[in-house]
Order: sequence, then structure tokens, then C-alpha cells
Amino acid sequence: MNRVYIKTYGCQMNERDSEAVAALLRARGYRIVQDENACDVMLLNTCSVRDMAEQKAIGKAGYAAQKKKRNPRFLLGILGCMAQNRGASLLDALPDVDLIVGTQKFHQVPDYLDNLRAAQAAGAPLPTSIVDIAEEAGSQNTIRDHVLEDRQVTAFVSIQQGCNMDCAFCIVPKTRGDERSRPMEEIVRECEELAERGVREITLLGQIVTSYGRRDYAHTDGVTPFVQLLERVNAIPGIKRIRFTSPHPRGFKDDLIQAYGRLEKLCEYVHLPMQSGSDRILKAMNRPYSRDRYRQIVDDLRRVRPDMYFSTDIIVGFPGETDEEFAQTRELFAACNYDMAYIFKYSIRTGTPAADMGDQIPDEVKEARNAELLAILQANSNRRNATLLGTTQEVLVEGPDKKGLGFMGRTRGNRIVHFAASDRLIGELVPVKIDRVSTAVLYGQLELAGVKV
Repeated sequence: MNRVYIKTYGCQMNERDSEAVAALLRARGYRIVQDENACDVMLLNTCSVRDMAEQKAIGKAGYAAQKKKRNPRFLLGILGCMAQNRGASLLDALPDVDLIVGTQKFHQVPDYLDNLRAAQAAGAPLPTSIVDIAEEAGSQNTIRDHVLEDRQVTAFVSIQQGCNMDCAFCIVPKTRGDERSRPMEEIVRECEELAERGVREITLLGQIVTSYGRRDYAHTDGVTPFVQLLERVNAIPGIKRIRFTSPHPRGFKDDLIQAYGRLEKLCEYVHLPMQSGSDRILKAMNRPYSRDRYRQIVDDLRRVRPDMYFSTDIIVGFPGETDEEFAQTRELFAACNYDMAYIFKYSIRTGTPAADMGDQIPDEVKEARNAELLAILQANSNRRNATLLGTTQEVLVEGPDKKGLGFMGRTRGNRIVHFAASDRLIGELVPVKIDRVSTAVLYGQLELAGVKV
């Protein structure tokens, strides 16, 4: 009765949190299973960025609760952002949930499950549902353990939790708490241990990753703590590539921009959230930059790395967004020539300033604006991929393709590539000549002279 299935909703931070919970549970003797129909415990790690994400998790929890009718010893837990946001009120709709754990209490999950299972083993009725959404000092330091699959070559490393930005549309400060950074030495040690276990690419994670350590470490010769951390990870012999997400435009000072020209392992790929191309809307969103400043950052990065790949976040239909203001967003979106974008139709999040703003935009207008940006993005991606035809790209071999097309890996620009290879190349950087492209994927052939693949 110790089989645990964890389903994760939302961002890469949530994926990392789930992995850390899985590692803690394995250390306690639990088995992590991939089949939800073969589990004794189901944990849903939830997202609150949009209402749809919460509704999906609530629907899944309601469906899973039916398992209790067939198996009274089945345990159901809700973790993460929705648990933090709604707390005990979730029990009004989901009275059969056994465990509700917030974002600063992931490390308590093994103890709580042990208590619930001990009550079951004793034949006693289960206690009232456990709800723990309290803040806990130092909780950011508990997201450090990893469950690595066989020959896994990429890994997420959490360096910072929480956010102090208070964007008008965002629930994250409520669900993740205030900004808190982990000690640099611990992060570097974690990356070194991952390298020893075969990981070759590290992605550093934080709600505002570029704010890392700003209250804990001094700037040294104009170098921010975040760039100091990048330098430390860049110096680890076994690590071959570094990425990070999610930053804020205000974090792109000259030291970070120049780091792309001097840190050879820092991939030429930037996720740079724009949100809007209208200065008035940016101000209403409480985003502390202008469209001109944003464009300057893009141009500065491309001066350092002309081959830079960019992705972004955009919200269409923010309260009061006029046709002219959307046109400003569309113009800047096209000018920045993104390779990837996450385009969201504004969703009311109760408890945020934007939820109480007047002039909410009709759904059909949001849909039309969303479609316009998606069309631009598709054209951009097709155009960029077409320029890669016939070129040779450096690819980190990650493993067999799940679709049975051979092997897969990613370029430094984060493009997925499919090609024929062998197991012995997993974790290696190899040259692949691109001979076919689609909107989202590249296909090619290894260029390893005299080497059997």
C-alpha cells in the first residue's frame, strides 16, 4: 500500500517540486509509479496561474475521489499553488481529500502520509483531512533532492522561491510567498552532484530567477549575485549547458547581457516575458519597464549573440486593452521575432488587483487577438527553422524518441531534433546536419566521420 502516483500541473517549478517530493517519498520507502490506476496514493501538484488550471485539477480530484468507494484505503492529496490559494475551502467541493499541502510544506508530505497510513494500519478511522498551508522559514532549501531516470542528462535546479513583484494579474505572490533565495554554495554543490550522476544540462529555476540573492550577496565589480551563480555553475567540469527560467526584464542589466558573450556554457536562448507592448497596459499591470526599454534589451542581447533565440509570455485582453493598445503589442511582438511564445487570454484571478478592474474584455475579442499573435508566431518559427536547413547544429543527445523516430536532443537554441543514433551517445554533444524541418521540430543526420551510430 505504498505506491504513489504524482500528477503535475503547470510550470517547470511545479515539475521540480514534484520531483523533490518523489525523492523524499522514495527515501521513506514509497514506490513512485507512472500508472494512476496502479497507485494507493494519488498526489496532485496544482497550478493557480489561470482558472482553467485549477478547474482541471479539481475535476481530476473529483474523479480520483471515486476510487475511495472501491478502495477505502486509497489516499488523495492536493499539493502546491491551488492548495495554497484555496486551503481548507477545497474540502467544500472535495470532502474526500485526505491531504492539502501548500507550497512551503512539500517536505512535510512523507510525514503526513506516514501518519495517515499508520492510522489505516491500526484499523482506526482516518483523522480529519490534514491541511497545512502555513509559511515556513527556510522552506526554499528543501527543494534539493532529485529522482533521475536512467541516464538522464538534463535537470532542473531550484535556486529561488517566491515573488515580490505584485503584477496586477498574478496570483503567484499569494501562492508562493515572498522572494527567498537558497545559499549559493548549496546550489553549486547540487549542480556538482548532478554532474557526477551524468547530468549535462542544468536549468536554474525561480519565480523571478534573475532576482536571485539580491538581498543575500553583494554585487562584486558590478556583477549581480545571479551572474555570480552562473559563473560558478559554468565552471563545473561535467556541466555542458546552462539555461534558466523565468526571468524578469528588469534583471537584464549589462552584466547578464555580457554573460552571454563570455560564459561558453550559457545557451543562447532567452525567455523574456513581455506581457504587453503598450506602455499604459504595462503600467496597469504593474510591470516596471516600457516597451522601448524592453526592445532595447532584445537588441542588446542580439548584439552580444546575433544568433540568440527568444521566447516570451504575452497576455491579450487585459482589462481596458483597446484595439490600438493591442496593435502596439502586435507590432512589438512581430519586431522582436520570437521563436516561441506562451500567449494567454487574460483570466480573472480572484484576489489580484486586475480582478476588480472595470472594462473586462469580451472572450471573443481575446480569442481573436490570441489568434493574430499565434499566426505571427507560426510564421516566425517556420522562417527561423527554414534558415537551419542544411546547417550543422550542436545537439545534446537526451535519449530515444518516445515516438519511435530514433533519438532526440536539443540545440543550444532549444530546438528539438530527431535523428538516428545509439545509446552510447546519450549525454554527448554531437553535430547533426539538419535536412528537414517542421514548425516545431528539426530532423537531421549525425555527422560523425568514421563513427558507427
